[in-house]
Amino acid sequence: MTDTPRASYASHPAHSRGRRFPERPAPTRSDFQRDRDRIVHSSAFRRLVYKTQVFLNHEGDLFRTRLTHSLEVAQLGRSIGRSLGLDEDLIETVALAHDLGHTPFGHAGQDVLNDCMQAHGGFEHNLQSLRVVDQLEQRYPQFDGLNLSFESREGILKHCSKRDALRLEALEPGGVAARFLTGGQPSLEAQLCNLADEVAYNAHDVDDGVRSGLITLEQLEQVPLVKRFLDDTLTEFPHLTGKRLLAETIRRMLSEQVYDIIAATRAAIEHAGITTADDARAAGPLVRFTPDMRHASTELKRFLFANLYRHAAVAEKRASAEEVLRDLFQIYLSDPSKLPPDCANPDDHPRACADYIAGMTDRYALREHERLTGKKLFG
Repeated sequence: MTDTPRASYASHPAHSRGRRFPERPAPTRSDFQRDRDRIVHSSAFRRLVYKTQVFLNHEGDLFRTRLTHSLEVAQLGRSIGRSLGLDEDLIETVALAHDLGHTPFGHAGQDVLNDCMQAHGGFEHNLQSLRVVDQLEQRYPQFDGLNLSFESREGILKHCSKRDALRLEALEPGGVAARFLTGGQPSLEAQLCNLADEVAYNAHDVDDGVRSGLITLEQLEQVPLVKRFLDDTLTEFPHLTGKRLLAETIRRMLSEQVYDIIAATRAAIEHAGITTADDARAAGPLVRFTPDMRHASTELKRFLFANLYRHAAVAEKRASAEEVLRDLFQIYLSDPSKLPPDCANPDDHPRACADYIAGMTDRYALREHERLTGKKLFG
């Protein structure tokens, strides 16, 4: 199979809306390639290797982390984007950066920080990812953050409340939050990353869930999307069992979802008469599943919520993780001297506390909690 030429509706680095702080072009890389490289070399990206996806970092070496999840989203996104003629470098950049603002301990961490920050503007991991690349990374003498292109920043900001959009719009008129006020869409590359994120986490949570023993293949037979490919696999390989059966079932499921997205998105683009990247932004969401696959994917997601994310063993760990982060926040909030000097912000001390905690890895948060409280909540 040959690569599809760049489509007229793809984002193009030569037509980028630019960076907040102007820079000379790189001699050997496009703006989107440069953005990707800045992400890969950032401290926040390296920390993702020790941040929870579903299973805590110390629970097993083979379970996904935020880093491996981001890599899987990038792989799926590039595969789909290549067939659609989209810009693969922008897709990879957004995919690798979309979870940079995630807290330790997965969504439990976000919920705790949001609760702790209710009186101070709240906390949302997606906004935090933008904050990381715009402000918190400290690598360059001329500016805070990574100074990414508009298109990369737009893709990182996947969703945004009206309140937060108004705040960001006041700081950057016509910027990355404007579409949440006007009803526009991000680039097709950004839309693709959103859907690739869903495909990736559904698939790898099935894999990790079965490997952990918290769910079984027999339970998954209740889910039509999984059963279809499990049956297909056993029809062709009737004696297959264990890890190979699980892996082949997931591989077939992923492939079918990729082909479904390509076909559905091509049809949507053609039906809407999209010929330019600006056309795509002005249209409704275009990167999509077919209706049947959307229904099947939603059913799988519901199964995982009921049987994996709310499993008693996961809930038990979640309660301990919440205690760790709540204790840390209260300690730092009550005593600013406990924060490292380069993390302090006397103008907004609560936000500095949230920034510092959100940047922690699971294991660092546990060490800090034990050091400051004397309590050891995990084995």
